[in-house]
Amino acid sequence: MTEEHGQLLKGGIGMTNLAQLERDYTYCESIIKENSKSFYFTFKQLPKEKAKAVFAIYTFCRFADDRADQHAPASKRLHDVDQLEHDLSLFQKGYVINQPMWRALRDVFQRYEMDIQPFFDQIKGQRMDIAFERLETVEDVEQYSYYVAGTVGLMLLPIIASETDRDLTSQAISLGIGMQFTNILRDIGEDYREMSRVYLPVQEMNRFAYTIEDLSTSTINDNFIMLWEQMATRAESRYDEFMSVLHHFDSDSQLPVGYASTVYRAILNAVRDNDYQCFTTRNYVPKEEMIRLTGELSLETVQSES
Repeated sequence: MTEEHGQLLKGGIGMTNLAQLERDYTYCESIIKENSKSFYFTFKQLPKEKAKAVFAIYTFCRFADDRADQHAPASKRLHDVDQLEHDLSLFQKGYVINQPMWRALRDVFQRYEMDIQPFFDQIKGQRMDIAFERLETVEDVEQYSYYVAGTVGLMLLPIIASETDRDLTSQAISLGIGMQFTNILRDIGEDYREMSRVYLPVQEMNRFAYTIEDLSTSTINDNFIMLWEQMATRAESRYDEFMSVLHHFDSDSQLPVGYASTVYRAILNAVRDNDYQCFTTRNYVPKEEMIRLTGELSLETVQSES
């Protein structure tokens, strides 16, 4: 354990005072607020304790992603991801690195029936990005999406579905996969330009006669639109699967989680409204549209319960 990773605490939160813990959660909240306004907007509406747990989990995922995507040699990125996995292994054994994220996560694991495997799977997904290889099929993209995003759904499940006996594992994974497909379709230009990564599957690109050369010149033609829509339809089916069981989630979590699904799905329409320009423009859902969509969902939920 290097000094930069801080002192190890055995037993975790029992050795951490409550004032410090509140500061730790405030730190985690600042991370999600800075990096994902849409997630923050939706999950902030959870009950306070649940929201704090989500913020801590998001911070872990943000740290994992940042270590894989930093502008550094692959050896440095792999080293940092290895260190994160080492720290997670210590955490699994009951040790906590004396840092805000780890102290907050220990509290989350004490409050909820958490499964640590999705956290390890998330790290595996980051390794897939570091040693990136083109994905051949849509199914390959879905498998990759499980590791980097479906895992997040599993991490959140004990928090937002703590009162049901129904197995919602598949739907939680589907939400994450739908969101990752959305990220891919939103960030096609950025991923290629900044990371030299193409997440569109080889088979589908061949099927729609859209080439790497087309992508490198930011070509938006009928072939591209058909390819993009094929992937978007796959994402939307995942959102549909998730929303079909929304009523099985905790009553205090249904609307915020439904908001997250609805607002993120709306990014796809933002790209469509922008004539599929996802090479040079960062597409997003304006705050006014977020408010409108969440208002519609609230009304639908009230009507379905009445």
